[in-house]
Amino acid sequence: MKFVTGIVARLIYAVPLAVFGLLHLMNGSAMSGIVPAFLPFKVFWVYFTGLALIAAAISIIAKKYDKLAALLLGIMLALFAFLVHFPGVLNPETMQMSMPSFLKDLALAGAALFFSGKSES
Repeated sequence: MKFVTGIVARLIYAVPLAVFGLLHLMNGSAMSGIVPAFLPFKVFWVYFTGLALIAAAISIIAKKYDKLAALLLGIMLALFAFLVHFPGVLNPETMQMSMPSFLKDLALAGAALFFSGKSES
């Protein structure tokens, strides 16, 4: 059971994060449109996010600074949920398109925050 809740769980959580990070790096210009309007240097933030996702994934898999990485990842994803996706949830015209991304980021943030506080047994 520890294999499933340890190594497998880390991989199931971290590998998609690394893929999301790679997609950010491969599509920086295309993804810059979802960066909130109040932030300058939109492409920079897409690349920064991609690198942060990859770094968090590596840290979680390698078990090096994994609790700190998960805490920072949880904070970043919660900020994305509320700053990027939640405004769309409040708009009836974009709610259906924004709600899945909002809930996905919120769930991933919750899992990361849970992991950051979990002690190894």
